[in-house]
Formats: sequence, C-alpha cells, structure tokens
Amino acid sequence: MIGWAITFLVIALIAAVLGFGGIAGTAVGIAKIIFFVAIVLFVLSLIFGRSRRPSL
Repeated sequence: MIGWAITFLVIALIAAVLGFGGIAGTAVGIAKIIFFVAIVLFVLSLIFGRSRRPSL
C-alpha cells in the first residue's frame, strides 16, 4: 500500500512539473489518503498481531 502512495506522489510531482495543477492536487490527495490508511492498517496489525499467541 505504501508503494501505491509513493506512485501517486510521483505522478503528482511529474504533473506539477508539467503544469497540470488539478491533476497534481488530486494525486497528492489520493496519496495522502492511501498513506494514512496504510499507517492505520499497520498499527492495527501490530496491535492485533501481538495479542494472538501460537497454540502449542
């Protein structure tokens, strides 16, 4: 998921350099959303992953 966020960030940077402000703004917004969703999922996996103990 972080890979998708980086991809949209690169698209935004290229669009900004070429002068496409609307596309750049949209791509940055999408990148932010994906980044924060990835962070939340990572934290949840840390919390719930540690609470499970392997059965012996």
